[in-house]
Amino acid sequence: MPEFNLLKTYPKGKRNIKLRHSSKTKKIIKISKQFGKEYFDGARIYGYGGYRYDGRWIKIAKSIIKRYKLKKGDKVLDIGCAKGFLVKDLLDLGIDAYGADVSDYALKNCHPDVLGRLHLASAENLPFPNKSFKASISINAIHNLNLDKCIKALKEMNRLSGKNCFVQVDSYRSQEEKRIFLNWVLTANTHFYPKDWKKIFKKAKYRGDYYWTIV
Repeated sequence: MPEFNLLKTYPKGKRNIKLRHSSKTKKIIKISKQFGKEYFDGARIYGYGGYRYDGRWIKIAKSIIKRYKLKKGDKVLDIGCAKGFLVKDLLDLGIDAYGADVSDYALKNCHPDVLGRLHLASAENLPFPNKSFKASISINAIHNLNLDKCIKALKEMNRLSGKNCFVQVDSYRSQEEKRIFLNWVLTANTHFYPKDWKKIFKKAKYRGDYYWTIV
């Protein structure tokens, strides 16, 4: 269960921490946690500020194939797939890719290349048989669940693809990083220092790779 930086090629966007902190209200947080139009394609105060395909997942898709020694036709699941951009890029590389997400809006506004491949489902209760994927990936998704459901989600990943899993979650390595994170965060319900996340992984008997999102 090694630490592995899958997203090292992912471009970092500019974040206005002060503006987010000053504009964040209980109402905005509530709207963001609905993962609807406002979260994906509304104003930046609600989330992405516009989530559109731009090819940034292509290198990550290639890294997934290399890391898990995937061959053309192997099945992969992206848990928390949003509009399916990573699913599309895996498909383009010959992988039989699928996605799951809680957002009805994201699935209805997915990339046209992935129509029929995305499922409305939460990470802790996925509608697929045991060992039905060669690899399962969850990037910045399970931390939106409460702790009990996080543990269930990690167990689900093991159930579906054994040790060929990757999860990335919100974290911080210092009090200052935690302060910045709390000023920025809208949707994460579960977040810890890396050492505490590792305890959660152990409790869930999670056997895959992992990494951290640091604001």
